[in-house]
Amino acid sequence: MTRSCSAVGCSTRDTVLSRERGLSFHQFPTDTIQRSKWIRAVNRVDPRSKKIWIPGPGAILCSKHFQESDFESYGIRRKLKKGAVPSVSLYKVLQGVHLKGKARQKILKQPLPDNSQEVATEDHNYSLKRPLTIGAEKLAEVQQMLQVSKKRLVSVKNYRMIKKRKGLRLIDALVEEKLLSEETECLLRAQFSDFKWELYNWRETAEYSTEMKQFACTLYLCSSKVYDYVRKILKLPHSSILRTWLSKCKPSPGFNSNVFSFLQRRVEKGEQLYQYCSLTIKGLSLKQQLQWDPNSHRLQGFMDFGLGALDADETPLASETILLMAVGISGHWRAPLGYFFVNRASGYLQAQLLRLTIGKLSDIGITVLAVTSDATAHSVQMAKALGIHIDGDNMKCTFQHPSSSSQQIAYFFDSCHLLRLIRNAFQNLQSIQFINGTAHWQHLVELGALGEQELANMERLPRKLANLKNHVLKMNCAAQVFSESVASALECLLSLGLPPFQNCIGTVHFLRLINNLFDIFNSRNCYGKGLKGPLLPETYSKINRVLIEAKTIFVTLSDASNNQIIKGKRKLGFLGFLLNAESLKWLYQNYVFPKVMPFPYLLTYKFSQDHLELFLKMLRQVLVTSSNPTCMAFQKAYHNLETRYRLQDEVFLSEVSILDISIARRTDLALWTVQRQYGVSVIKTLFHKEDICQDWSYCSLSEALLDLSDHRRKLTCCASYIANKLSALLTCEDCISALYASDLKVAKIGSLLCVKKKNGLHFPSESLCQVINICERIVRTHSRMAVYELLPKQRELYLQQEILCELSGHIYLFVDLDEHLFDGEVCAINHFVKLLKDIIICFLKIRAKDVVQYPLKHHSERLEMKTLSRKHWSPLQDYRCSSFANTNKFRHLLSNDGYPFK
Repeated sequence: MTRSCSAVGCSTRDTVLSRERGLSFHQFPTDTIQRSKWIRAVNRVDPRSKKIWIPGPGAILCSKHFQESDFESYGIRRKLKKGAVPSVSLYKVLQGVHLKGKARQKILKQPLPDNSQEVATEDHNYSLKRPLTIGAEKLAEVQQMLQVSKKRLVSVKNYRMIKKRKGLRLIDALVEEKLLSEETECLLRAQFSDFKWELYNWRETAEYSTEMKQFACTLYLCSSKVYDYVRKILKLPHSSILRTWLSKCKPSPGFNSNVFSFLQRRVEKGEQLYQYCSLTIKGLSLKQQLQWDPNSHRLQGFMDFGLGALDADETPLASETILLMAVGISGHWRAPLGYFFVNRASGYLQAQLLRLTIGKLSDIGITVLAVTSDATAHSVQMAKALGIHIDGDNMKCTFQHPSSSSQQIAYFFDSCHLLRLIRNAFQNLQSIQFINGTAHWQHLVELGALGEQELANMERLPRKLANLKNHVLKMNCAAQVFSESVASALECLLSLGLPPFQNCIGTVHFLRLINNLFDIFNSRNCYGKGLKGPLLPETYSKINRVLIEAKTIFVTLSDASNNQIIKGKRKLGFLGFLLNAESLKWLYQNYVFPKVMPFPYLLTYKFSQDHLELFLKMLRQVLVTSSNPTCMAFQKAYHNLETRYRLQDEVFLSEVSILDISIARRTDLALWTVQRQYGVSVIKTLFHKEDICQDWSYCSLSEALLDLSDHRRKLTCCASYIANKLSALLTCEDCISALYASDLKVAKIGSLLCVKKKNGLHFPSESLCQVINICERIVRTHSRMAVYELLPKQRELYLQQEILCELSGHIYLFVDLDEHLFDGEVCAINHFVKLLKDIIICFLKIRAKDVVQYPLKHHSERLEMKTLSRKHWSPLQDYRCSSFANTNKFRHLLSNDGYPFK
């Protein structure tokens, strides 16, 4: 039964609509003194007994009758302060009541009082202490009759509706009203076909059985409209009760109550880092298979929303799991909130789960500022279900908070997914026309096929390259397609006069624009430079100019047939960036500029799915399988990950670099993928006979490096060998560039490496040569010590630590990577230390084989370099998800092989 406010003249009812409008309802206090104060403040008199009104156990007052100072805020929730007394009267004379028939004639025959002041006091005199007059009493009775009649009409309507369906099951009634989709109907009929809904007491939520809770939650997640419809009949609970039901302490589907309890403790302690967060949602494919779980003595593999498996024979098996993660806006924390087993992660189902999650975070005092999803068909459906408009002419980037009508939440699409969509559109259309020119995909194909170009063979050279006849332009295939380095490389090739790169100005402009947008939405460091820096009042104007330029260009994009792209089937990538731009502007205007948040800046990588991808990376390492896991395997891995990697009273902090995760997710957007797609073979680097055989024909690697007569030249050959091997495995463009020597007089030319080459040998960088020299010296020093009696793995770890300790005193190594340190987040491990470890690991792999035979056997023919088998490169395979703390170059050198999640 819906309760109404007990104050006279207030018609506010405790409904979902009222609570969405920000109203709250409060029962009369149980304390005798406080209760009497409320009764006197209400000042209500029973119109028949003429005595003071005594509230019943269900009497409530709405928040309209309290001052704003009577409340204390707890996140979005508000509660009354101790001792608060209602003091605001909202009673007004009813002007919209129109009486008809005899009631109207009866009231109109009553003479009006002469004193107008008495009229004001006698309008509702049953709520005052003055005596009631006969006319006013009859007016009050007529008004009560009207209200009773209105309620009676609603009751009769509901009675007729129920009577009409007498003899029918509830599901049949919903199908008759055309409220259920075919999928939802099949699910409800399979699981609740014999459910005797009319025999249960639905008013007392404390008496709900597990089956009743399953029915209510399944109905709500499938359709909120159907839930509201059935709620009129069965008096189902409010959605806030459902959030409590779906919370679990044990490792099972649903919300993780342990994580929510931890976050609540942090909020109650007043820690501002936990006040705001963003919410990320993603679906993961599962293998449909039933398995017997000996621990729970149940079959696993069914759908499960958190209240037990939907295990009917006709119920479809779970094929996906939906994961939810909260990411701190100000602090460096992330918390997996739970998961749900579903058969199909439809957009509407995900929207309902998001609403429940946002409301649950609001209950513990955490404000959700934004929601992030991938850019798929289901995600677009979810965004529309939440109220987001993805249209170039009518863009709406926020939706209403489910627990507060006064608060909005921004929506973001993941930038990596948007880049992939734009790449697909660019490749499919081959050319894109806009106001600044035309971008051609063929320019990227020619760039990927470039390989190496000797400057000595070029007809025309710029002045800055005139003295570099013995250099080559080597393509850095780890460069991203949409990057500043590729754009600069195209400009350089255009200046060299190469025919395939003529008329590439439009392509350069298009690549730079997409790169700038990606940099804006992936700022990770508060000390970042340019567009990679944080969103501040000082940087907003520069960022806003790029966003305005992107909108101006995107609305004019067209294909070769002059068809507008944002109106066609390849529009989502471009519209997604426009939606993200609007959301970013909204966050700046509502949180950054007014200085609402604890910190005066915003790092936009908080609104990416990299955080959830990092969690999934660790989850796959626990699963130790590349295929889709079953429900039971996923559940066990999820629980093991929580207990294994979560410290006491902590949630998942940033142990691994998000930068590496972001690079790993964009490997299919690198130039080497263009080479592979178009069948372009990568040019191998060859060691010639005269370069190696004469020097190393009868000596091992160790002796060659310590031969002082030819030490320098042989050291260079070894370092070049390792540089070529690492360049084939590393995915970071900056780290690959640091391996090769470049002329300091030559300006940076993007993804083109200007490398000195002689007789097939690429000259390595000076820093790489120094590292190799130190590695060999340390290995020679410990070769006759007790360390070589250890097992090979233990010996390798020991030598790694010794070499790193020796390198810690060399602060001038790889100085070109200093700015690269600011590309990652502050609390994570940087690429400088990671590159050192990869060089050491590569050297030790070669050095381990040197005991038996040096890997480069010297024949009379030319030798082709071959990359090491990837099964010997487990640390390098984890390069994309491994990192080191970058507060300085040599911090947090971990003892377990340098990998925090090994």
